[in-house]
Order: sequence, then structure tokens, then C-alpha cells
Amino acid sequence: MKLKFSLLFSLLFITVILKAQDSLTIRKIYDEALVNGKCYDNLHYLCKRIGQRLSGSANAQKAVDWGKKLMESYGFDRVFLQEVMVPHWVRGQKEQAAIVYGKTRVPVPICALGMSIATPNEGITANIIEVHSIKELDTLGEAKIKGKIVFFNRPFDPRFIETGAAYGAAGDQRRAGPSAAAKYGAVGTIVRSLTEIVDDYPHTGSLAYTELKIPAAAISTKGANLLSSLLKAGKQGSIKFYFKQSCQVLPDVLSYNVIGELKGFESSNRYITVGGHLDSWDLAEGASDDGTGVMQALEVLRILKSMGYRPKNTIRAVFFMNEENGDKGGQKYADLAAKNKEEHIAAIETDEGGFTPRGFGFAGLSAESLQKVKFNWKPLLEPYEADRLTAGGGGTDIEPLKSAISSVILIGFTPDSQRYFDLHHSAKDVFENVNKRELELGSAAMAALVYLIDQHGFQ
Repeated sequence: MKLKFSLLFSLLFITVILKAQDSLTIRKIYDEALVNGKCYDNLHYLCKRIGQRLSGSANAQKAVDWGKKLMESYGFDRVFLQEVMVPHWVRGQKEQAAIVYGKTRVPVPICALGMSIATPNEGITANIIEVHSIKELDTLGEAKIKGKIVFFNRPFDPRFIETGAAYGAAGDQRRAGPSAAAKYGAVGTIVRSLTEIVDDYPHTGSLAYTELKIPAAAISTKGANLLSSLLKAGKQGSIKFYFKQSCQVLPDVLSYNVIGELKGFESSNRYITVGGHLDSWDLAEGASDDGTGVMQALEVLRILKSMGYRPKNTIRAVFFMNEENGDKGGQKYADLAAKNKEEHIAAIETDEGGFTPRGFGFAGLSAESLQKVKFNWKPLLEPYEADRLTAGGGGTDIEPLKSAISSVILIGFTPDSQRYFDLHHSAKDVFENVNKRELELGSAAMAALVYLIDQHGFQ
């Protein structure tokens, strides 16, 4: 009995010592991020010296070259590129659009949806019909849709607290709406921008054609409200819509994922990945989507290296290419991980903006393991207000890893979501809308989580 008590006391003492060590290390991580952080300056260069980085563009290649040199300048153990073929869609000339009734033409802001085809050179002018769901098309049928432009006008549902849920609930009209409308003979589609804010900035984003393709564009929320009000005022039959766009899909282009590593001294073939996507839409600088993410991922490695930390497992920062309109970089990363028989413990994605960190979502953990994570790690992250540890997480770029390596735990970094979709995929996604303090806190939160996973795993 005395021996058992002694063993229990020893284990308790060791646990207290380890937690104290973890607490001290996490404090050092935050100090390094907040006092000596490079994240904000690196983001400024990416946004202002390179700018938009649509897959296949010259700027995307500039970002790859710069990202590789930047990683090398930090002296990581290994920096390399992974070849990946990516789509090459170009917007062409600035889009034009107007609401037309009688002799009146009211210009409204639009932008072509990613991967859309062009209109004819003279544009399209047609009667317009407003719907709020794809299912509504089935009710209307070909008799009411053929020859018209379909206007999808389902707004964000403001009842969702997490705005990403509102985006998900409204997103099918952008992705699948154009081909669904084409099935009933529509000549074009106009989609309400996927944002809660009401302004004159249209928000682009990818569509997913089936075999049926018609031109598709997003209209600003102010423009959508005006168009809807005119239709509701009894002018349904007399309202026409005009739009013109010259976008096109060119042959695929060779591009790259950019990867930096700190080698593990115990298990060099076991990996913890933290990453975001290097590509961006072409309307702005891709600051919050996802310049903040890739710069935070890079900062995780820089922080740990600057502290002299020696990881047990290999830690990777990955700049994925082509998340926005093809997901080719994430798939290539997963394919090569499987081919090289890499063991991935965890993959963290940061692609929700560089706002104030709230916590992390975990996919692949059992309920029991998640409870252990909360019990052990929540007290360590709580002083930094990044302690919301929930079930469900991941991201577009790391999702393919789950199919390639079933044991990997996918983790989504969760910042405050309230402002992200004000900027997302629009001309407002610029460096000036990123807060330095919030950005640095996010990189520190991810570095702290990477440290905890590296030290303790999920067992």
C-alpha cells in the first residue's frame, strides 16, 4: 500500500512538473510572436510586392519563388517544392452589368464566378427571374426559365453565430446553381454575393459545372437588393438584365506547393503539418484569404526554431497551391504522403482569416480522446483565450490526407468569424484590413498547439 501511494505521488509530481514546463514554453512562444514576430511584415511583402495570386498566373509563380527563398532564409532543415498541375482561369476585361427597364439602365457591380465561361462578345440581355434555391427551379420548370437569366438571391442566414455556417448554407447556389439553371434552358445566372454585409463589392468564388455551362456572375448585395425590389414592385415581366464578361479557361499550368521542415530528432518520418493556401482570387491582394494563413504557418516554424526548440516529430509548414479553384495542391500533398509512406500525426489548416484566435476544431478524435485534450490542454491555452477545443475541424487543403492516411487528425484553426466574409473573395481583401496583433496571436496559438501535439500526441 505504501509503495502504491509512493508511485501515485511520483506520477502526480511528474505531471505537475511537465505541465509547468508546457506552460513556460507556451509563454515563450507567445513572447516570441508578440515581440519579435515577422508574420505581419511578411504578409505586407506578399500583398504589396506580389499581390493577387490566382493559380496559373505569373504572380502565383512569383509567390512560390519568394516563399521558397523566405523559408530558406530562416534556415529550416529542409525546404522543397512539390510539382502540381493547376487550372488556369483568367478573368479578362472588367465585367459590365445593368438592370434594364424601358429606357432606363441602372449599372450594378458584378464579377464573373471562378471557372465561368464568357458571355458572347456583345453580352447577354434577357428577362430575369428571381429564385431562392436550386429546388425552386424544379417547381418553375422549363416553361418559366427557358431563355431567361436566373437570379439566385438567397442571403446569409443571420441566425448562425459562426458565419462560416451561413456561408455553407448559402453556397450551393453559387457552386451548383449555374448548371442547375442551364438544365431548364436559362441563358445565364446571377448569384447574390456570399456575404452578410450590404455593400457594392461583388464576391467571386468557384462554381462547379456539370456538362451544362452558361455564363455566371456574382452581383453585389446592394445590387441584389435593388434588383429584387424592382422585381417585387411588379416589374417582373418588364425587367431585363444585361451582363458581359470575357473570362476563359486556358490549359493547365505547372505550379508548386512550397514546404519547409524542422526535422524530428526521434521520429523524422512522423509529421505534423500546419498550412494555408498560397493562391488567391484576383480581385484584390488575398490578404485574409489566405495570405494570413500561409504567413502564420511559416511563423510557427520560425518561432520554434528561434526558441531553439528540437521537435520530436518533423514539423512542416506548407503553402498549398490552388485551393480556390481546384484543390490540386492538397490532393498532390496527400498523394505524395501516401506514396512516400509518411506517417502523419496531425494536419492543421488556417484558412479563416487572421482574426482573434478562439481555438481549434478536431476531426478524427474519439469523444474520449477529445475530452483528454480538453482536460490537459485547455488550462494551458486559456490564458491566451485560444482554448475553445471542439469536435469537427479540418480544411479543404488537408482533407485529402484523411483518405490517404486514415489515422491523421485534421484540425481547423478557429479565429473570430464575424468579419471574414465582409472581405472574402472581394476587392476589400487587402493588407490594410488585417490587424497586426490579431495575426500574431493566431500564429502563437498554432505554434502552441503544434508544440503540445509534438510533445504529447493524442494518446
